[in-house]
Amino acid sequence: MLQFEFMRRTLIVSFLLSIMIPLIGIVMVNRKTSMVGDALSHVSLAGVGIGLILGIDPMIGAIVVCVLGAFSIESIRKKFPQYGDMATAIILSIGLGTAAILSDFAPGGNTFESYLFGSISSVTPMDVIIVSAIFILVVAASIVFYGGLLDIAVDDNLARLAGVDVKLVNGIFTILSAITIALAVKIVGALLVTSLIVLPVATSLIVSRSYKETYIISVILGIVYMMLGITISFYYDVKPGGAIVINALIGMLLFTIYAKIRKIKIKGIEGI
Repeated sequence: MLQFEFMRRTLIVSFLLSIMIPLIGIVMVNRKTSMVGDALSHVSLAGVGIGLILGIDPMIGAIVVCVLGAFSIESIRKKFPQYGDMATAIILSIGLGTAAILSDFAPGGNTFESYLFGSISSVTPMDVIIVSAIFILVVAASIVFYGGLLDIAVDDNLARLAGVDVKLVNGIFTILSAITIALAVKIVGALLVTSLIVLPVATSLIVSRSYKETYIISVILGIVYMMLGITISFYYDVKPGGAIVINALIGMLLFTIYAKIRKIKIKGIEGI
């Protein structure tokens, strides 16, 4: 597998994304905005279509449209705070509708379809550079704003009282989330990105006892799911996104069984 240059690029990008996506996912899950990731992943398809039609890198189009979509959701949520889900549904609908129309005009149907379920052969040297740069920013932001993101996840007012610049932190997180999701679409696929955002975090919550443990376990699981999925995709010629998600589902099942066994043992010890 490593003898092929395209696979070496794919593995590098996949490893970086496997760390970035759970870091973004933890914050989304804690803020109860994980469906925003689903909306942005679908919106990215409109950017892909624009890129293919204009003859530019589809990832550039996906990133621009995702960032615009993310801030549009935030803007609608602020104007109608009692209808938070409505904002997500509106942007998702606009993105999907636009993507459906643009797909009829985009050259290369197979190229557009590869962004739905992911592809291991489409990663370019420029993708490696872009993902590496965003990886540094995501990890740095996660470390620098660790406490602030935790406070915001609990309550915005609490975060402000703690001295957190909520507007700045939310703005940075929104931009990085949108870019990360857009970059992940090429490998994981627009229809499955949300699964990788949520499943590692959901699995870690089954066994973790603190916010820090959730971070660590989520990242480890993200790496395992992603790298195993890419390997399966290469050797068995299946879509990488599907392989990654199936791994995540199996992992969640195993962790659930482990948690139940541990709970039974603890009750047995307490009953002695």
